[in-house]
Amino acid sequence: MSTTPRNRTVVSCILLVVSLGAGVTACGSGGHPLSGKPYDAADQVSFSTPSGDGEKADPDKPLEVTAEDDARITDVTAVDAAGRYVAGELSADGSRWHSTSPLAANARYTVRVSTEDDDGAPGREERTFDTGRPLAKKRLSVTFGPKGGKYGVGQPVTAELSSAVKDKAARAVVERALKVESTPAAEGAWHWVDDKKLHYRPKEYWPAGATIKVRSNLEGIKIGDRLWGGKAEPLTLTTGDKIVAVTDAAAHQMTVYKNDEVIKEIPVTTGMPGYDTRNGVKVVLAKEGTVRMTSASIGASDFYDLIVHNSVRVTNSGEYVHAAPWSTGSQGYANVSHGCTGMSSANAEWFYDTINEGDIVKVVNSAGDTMAPFGNGFGDWNLDWQKWREGSALTAGTKQAPRSELQARLRPESA
Repeated sequence: MSTTPRNRTVVSCILLVVSLGAGVTACGSGGHPLSGKPYDAADQVSFSTPSGDGEKADPDKPLEVTAEDDARITDVTAVDAAGRYVAGELSADGSRWHSTSPLAANARYTVRVSTEDDDGAPGREERTFDTGRPLAKKRLSVTFGPKGGKYGVGQPVTAELSSAVKDKAARAVVERALKVESTPAAEGAWHWVDDKKLHYRPKEYWPAGATIKVRSNLEGIKIGDRLWGGKAEPLTLTTGDKIVAVTDAAAHQMTVYKNDEVIKEIPVTTGMPGYDTRNGVKVVLAKEGTVRMTSASIGASDFYDLIVHNSVRVTNSGEYVHAAPWSTGSQGYANVSHGCTGMSSANAEWFYDTINEGDIVKVVNSAGDTMAPFGNGFGDWNLDWQKWREGSALTAGTKQAPRSELQARLRPESA
């Protein structure tokens, strides 16, 4: 390694230009240390991984790269054969880099290290190593939902975990490995509903005609003490047109929008006093067609037992949009139902043919409470974006969501 100070190197190059006239060519062809091909830095960096043939690194331990002598590390990337990058931090003086996210078990990693000597000349070193199998046998599997298919633009993505994850750091490991990619792109975030369930939604509704791919990179990743990531089946969803039905309970009117344009206005009746329809955004859960509805299902004091057609479910507790031919005289004028949104048979048939699972039904100006975000269907959209992000182990307390693209540099996000 040269010990010549940088200022002397620059001066000698300038003198060469003056004396030879063709000094630019001389400097550009290797006279200056910054212009040459990166040197082999194998003797200037050391790794925490085993160097013997057949030896495997312990995935429980962090990866460390240390600079030797007068060299300094300028950049490190570590990626496994599945394309998952390892996050890490570089010390201010360039003497040490260490991983900040877990290594995967039973994986092969390639580490690329960039260095510079005290003249600023660049060096390169590459190392490949394997990690061993974890000693713990407990695996965390993930089941994504809903099942693959076509949905409305309000459909959240769900992730059910096989074991409870309570620790914040462990939740961050899980969440970072659950990938949702939308084409066209849509900013979104996961929200922990409880210790075993997460929901994902974008800031706004999904784009119409989008393709949404969901996958997990958890396999082989250490999540916590004696808990490692297992396999998960990927999921692909698509969205159709943007269908939003807005019911004004005070005006007794539903307005249906398709791609933000009004396509129909329907006189309706909603919940009477004491059975007020819930306000807020509800995601269509299912098109159930003909349903038997009884007073026992909601604990109503006045008895009823009806066969109801063109029924569209919007809550688990039994709120529907459906045909109500017995109340056509009140539709558009008064609220007389037990909480459902009723309309004429002809309008209900049209609505049933138009609406799909994942579409939006929104109620405004009702005397009822706002639908809870979780526990009674999908009320996810009733949390504003900031509150939604507070339920994430990665975005809570931050002003912006993490970038979706991977950065394989000094502080990359784990893939």
